[in-house]
Amino acid sequence: MTELVFLVEEDPEGGFTARGGGESIFTQGETLDALRENVRDAVLCHFERPEARPKVLRLERI
Repeated sequence: MTELVFLVEEDPEGGFTARGGGESIFTQGETLDALRENVRDAVLCHFERPEARPKVLRLERI
């Protein structure tokens, strides 16, 4: 996999949520910076083998 796109939404209760398109990866963060870091961590946990991990992570705000 070359790229994984995360759809980012503002949470009505505060902060942001993100879900990885085509993968069962969901995470949240109080700020966009925190969300970016949580997305990286979630991807590392989801793809155990480094060669299976996407090379590019893209966040798209919807």
